[in-house]
Amino acid sequence: MAKSMAMNGSSDSDFARISKAILFLKENRHRNPSLSEIASTVHLSPEHFQKLFYRWAGVSPKQFVQSMKIDAARELLRSEQLTLSETSASIGLSTTSRLHDLFIHFEAMTPAEFRSGGKGLIIEFAWCETLFGTALIASTERGICYLGFHDTKNGFHDLQMRYPMATFQENQNHFHAQALLWFQRSEEKKNIRLHIYGTAFQVQVWQALLRIPEGNLATYGQIAKAINRIGSSRAVGSAVGHNPISFLIPCHRVIRQDGTWGQYHWGEERKTQMILWEAEQAITFNQQASL
Repeated sequence: MAKSMAMNGSSDSDFARISKAILFLKENRHRNPSLSEIASTVHLSPEHFQKLFYRWAGVSPKQFVQSMKIDAARELLRSEQLTLSETSASIGLSTTSRLHDLFIHFEAMTPAEFRSGGKGLIIEFAWCETLFGTALIASTERGICYLGFHDTKNGFHDLQMRYPMATFQENQNHFHAQALLWFQRSEEKKNIRLHIYGTAFQVQVWQALLRIPEGNLATYGQIAKAINRIGSSRAVGSAVGHNPISFLIPCHRVIRQDGTWGQYHWGEERKTQMILWEAEQAITFNQQASL
């Protein structure tokens, strides 16, 4: 049985303000609103808002809004060869364009475990505050098995539906702590193990998502091509939508061919925040590495 969620009021409030500000910036990106106007939408002084936004994104609101242009999204797409097939040797590990699958390793559950709905598994879960709101993170003894963003503790039901026969215990463990490092600066990330629950096709798609470098994007068609399923963009989209471990398996990096973000299970505004935050971190980190 899930216990009551321990909420961090300050973090949750900051996330709400950032979400509202980004929505305002997105809706008004063509007219470049002033800092005072943006700050007023979240009821903060320009100085306070500037500090809050910079602490969250690492860049100013003005710099951030430039990243919201469709042209910027298309630039992040680059080519499918770069985004999906490049090896660690060719990209180098000194930049944040390193591949996710060098640092995130996962083990798929056996067919028997999949069919049994997690029978016999002990799953530890915890409610954690992140840059992108409250996350429910869960793990088996073999690694993270779930990460979802929930505004209320009703999200526990989503976890239970995925593993109806498992035993649940509320306890924050070392896997959860490792996962939370991925919401911080790139250099603080650690290797992490995932324990995946999905069909063979879904697992194949999720493996392809891990090959999208941080700060880059891919289309559904590119993912389909990468797994030799050309013409299966719709099936790929369904598999992306069923990703059980958000952010760590970066389904937010998949966008439409026209450069628009598209839908996201945890909300389009949260997807916007993730994409642009990662892009800005990549730019900042690469600039520092080149000095």
